[in-house]
Amino acid sequence: MSAMASFSLSLPLNLLCCLTVFWLLLLPSHAADPDPLQDFCVANQSASVSVNGFPCKPASAVTSDDFFFDGFIKEGNTTNIFASSVTPGNVLTFPGLNTLGLAMNRVDFAPGGLNPPHLHPRASETGVVIEGKLLVGFVTTNNVFYSKVLSTGEMFVIPRGLVHFQLNVGEGKALAYTAFNSHMPGVVVVPINLFASSIPNEVLTKTFQVDADVINTIRSKFRSPDIW
Repeated sequence: MSAMASFSLSLPLNLLCCLTVFWLLLLPSHAADPDPLQDFCVANQSASVSVNGFPCKPASAVTSDDFFFDGFIKEGNTTNIFASSVTPGNVLTFPGLNTLGLAMNRVDFAPGGLNPPHLHPRASETGVVIEGKLLVGFVTTNNVFYSKVLSTGEMFVIPRGLVHFQLNVGEGKALAYTAFNSHMPGVVVVPINLFASSIPNEVLTKTFQVDADVINTIRSKFRSPDIW
């Protein structure tokens, strides 16, 4: 009888422990950046030590300017091989975003401009077309391609870590603003990472099943330090 009573008492306790562990494991999956533990933490970008972000500037040194950013006022320079320009509003350019789990980009497109295939390893992305017409697409880990042509006022969302692009398919310029759930979403631009890096030609020739001459020709397009 006592064994039965002990079992009946331990069952709810074990269930509660399992549910608690499950909930604790689930919580971090909802956010790209950890939740802040203070009202704000304006990035001290001159600090010599940085652990997964920037340390906070002393509160006595914080000013109103730390919470405002004018970097999106000017149109970006689209005179490059992709005929597009990305102006970042992340913690590196806007220190007030530090620890808040937010960032934005301004993306300008000349006619025919492309924001080339890329991914953000630390954030999902949402965006809105402000001007023009954009073909927006992404590819899943199962190689399924989703895309749609968007006009002014229409939005899109890109799941975290998936390769995606935007192509100006309108007759004139285009403009979009994008937002991220990380103060530093990071970016991996596929063609630049592959062909402007020091990955050995042998790896690329086997990957793409082409001759070295083809790889060298592609690499020659990405040798300039001001590619994009």
